[in-house]
Amino acid sequence: MNKLIPSRALTRRVSALLLALVFALPTITAIHAQTSAAAVAKPVVAPLSVRERDLSARVKIETLREVTAALSDPKMQGRGTMQPGGDLAAEYIANRYKQLGLKPLGDKGTYLQAVNFKSTEVMADSSFKVGAAILAYGTDYVLAPPHTFERADVSGKLAFVGFGVKSEELKRDVLAGVDLKCKIVVILNGRPAGVDAALWGKASQPQNLLGNIMARGATALVMLNYGTKDQPYKLIADYLSRRQVELASAPELPFKLPPIILAGDEGAEKLFAGSGTTYKETKDKALTGTAVSRELAGDASIALHVDRVRGASSNVVGYLEGSDPKLKEEAVVYTAHYDAYGIDARGRIFPGAADNALGVAEMISVAEAFAGVTPRPRRSMIFLAVTGEEYGLYGAEHWVRNPT
Repeated sequence: MNKLIPSRALTRRVSALLLALVFALPTITAIHAQTSAAAVAKPVVAPLSVRERDLSARVKIETLREVTAALSDPKMQGRGTMQPGGDLAAEYIANRYKQLGLKPLGDKGTYLQAVNFKSTEVMADSSFKVGAAILAYGTDYVLAPPHTFERADVSGKLAFVGFGVKSEELKRDVLAGVDLKCKIVVILNGRPAGVDAALWGKASQPQNLLGNIMARGATALVMLNYGTKDQPYKLIADYLSRRQVELASAPELPFKLPPIILAGDEGAEKLFAGSGTTYKETKDKALTGTAVSRELAGDASIALHVDRVRGASSNVVGYLEGSDPKLKEEAVVYTAHYDAYGIDARGRIFPGAADNALGVAEMISVAEAFAGVTPRPRRSMIFLAVTGEEYGLYGAEHWVRNPT
């Protein structure tokens, strides 16, 4: 389904940047289809055949309601990829296929096709403290992917370096004379007024920023001022605070990244407490081009615990064999993803009723309609409920590469 945040694109963008020793979270453009009603011609609707009317009448509202309710029930725990709730949902769908008389099209004569995954999740015992203030994970701050370590413990002074840009062309070097050794560096995202956009874009390339800062001995990086009106920080943080899942075959970084954190405005204000200025005042000055680099008052400590897991989930595949001796070798595929975001380390459950328990219910209703007619359609019909969609269409990718 289309989402306000296309989660798979967000993860891939953030991860791709960090994989190249860079970090930036570009503005994510939501897809809004806006069509003028006046410009849309009236569709030409062909009348349904008798057979089509019969099939339509066989699609049951009761089935739609029953399957959607069952898959979004709390006992399914959000149908998480590589979680018990996801396995329970796969078994439920397989049983519905069996009841309809669909033939199994998974591994070893079953309805299930195993897909191997790996996941990382920031655990609830992680913490970020500045002086007496405690920042809340998922709201005040999040850890940016990829998560390359299991534990990271960092403490020290906070050094704020504005936009962190060093450029001979712009005659700017906010790092000159600033001691960053063993410091947790705080940096702003954005561009000050009155600066050439092309030169700034070149100077502020994330690999340059991160490379310059880490080369000076910084132990962690905290990024501020992320989000837009359409994609606010709250929405970004909500997604990035969830488990991150990818195919087990995805390559690993050959080195460990230091903690790279995104903090929202409320979290940022906690960083500036006691420093004689607020985060908002400092950001406003920085955006006018005023020099704002300074050491912040509070001592900070960051303790991050990342759970790294390998396992499997299943696509669920069944089919109705076609009635034509030759055309049955061809197939029409109906598909919907059954996974949602599951249950996280803090106990949040993401039921996913509309995303996409309802889609699976529609698919099963179509299967039910076709299973009850005689003769069967000439071509075979495959019904494919896929896992791993929320993180990158992984179940669908696996089935296309390994069709059953």
